[in-house]
Amino acid sequence: MSARTPFIPTTVHKRDEFSETVSGHLEDAPDTKLVLRKLDGVPFWAKPIANFLARKEIKSLRVVTGIEGTPDLIRVDHEGILRSWSDGIPLNLAKPSDPAFYRDARRILRDMRARNVTHNDLAKPQNWLMTPDGMASVIDFQLASVHRRRGKLFRTMAYEDLRHLLKQKRRYAPAHLTAAEIRILNQKSLPTRIWMATGKRAYNAITRGVFNWSDHEGVGNRIAQDGPQIIADLESNKDVSGVVLSPFALPAKGMGIYAFVETSLDQTATRALIPEGRVELIQPVAKLPRADVLELIAMNRLDELDIVLTNEPDLRAITDPIVAGRLNLTDRRLTGV
Repeated sequence: MSARTPFIPTTVHKRDEFSETVSGHLEDAPDTKLVLRKLDGVPFWAKPIANFLARKEIKSLRVVTGIEGTPDLIRVDHEGILRSWSDGIPLNLAKPSDPAFYRDARRILRDMRARNVTHNDLAKPQNWLMTPDGMASVIDFQLASVHRRRGKLFRTMAYEDLRHLLKQKRRYAPAHLTAAEIRILNQKSLPTRIWMATGKRAYNAITRGVFNWSDHEGVGNRIAQDGPQIIADLESNKDVSGVVLSPFALPAKGMGIYAFVETSLDQTATRALIPEGRVELIQPVAKLPRADVLELIAMNRLDELDIVLTNEPDLRAITDPIVAGRLNLTDRRLTGV
């Protein structure tokens, strides 16, 4: 058997105990962007859960491959799960108000349902993308299920997928909700009501207490817990007029805090405002744009930033200097730049 073409990583997007998400390309196809869920660096104690999630993702990606708006599975090997890149902006940043987006999203759910697949994690707006042409795309199939038959469990989970999509529509395009959609929003399934009352509390206790996660892209609770005091401490300096905190993937392991500080101070003086143990990266900026734009910069999601700036070109004057001075250089380390 001939050797497989090596995957060339370029940017680390997310990292937790169970995997690392890296974008890049195959050595012989530099213009085709792909995503690798790396599993070869998972610690031994996390391998049982990581392998369980990987099996679910592989199985579901094999089934949904070919559906427009879902990732295509490219290959599975010792490194991890390689899939196609999904071009678009996460829903919490795109905030689509056009009903055409939600019609396309429902089409994706129908196509998945026709193949007996439920996603099971569509409450997260980050798992929905708005493509450059305004249509829908779905990512992150770690919790997805491929059902042998369309029994009660399948119907319940498919219903919840739809209800979670409608929750996004209610948030970003409430004027376009139909009467039938409002009824669905008001009718949680019985398993969901039980989960909300019991299981979700245990889930939150484990993920937030033990693993220090939040529901925001696997980012730890540090920003939620420590952020207000960090911001207050930084803004107590007379030369600081604003602070925005964002998550980013650390070069070795885990997630860190990236602080963008609106100040006239230089980089050295700004870094001296707070210890690295509290804030790993701190960047002085002349003017702060929106927090969602800064998060794209902190996370090296520059392709998505370009889409935002194409739609809002007036932001370039503020963001270009910030991008030029960004401190998360994980992508440059990976490519050797």
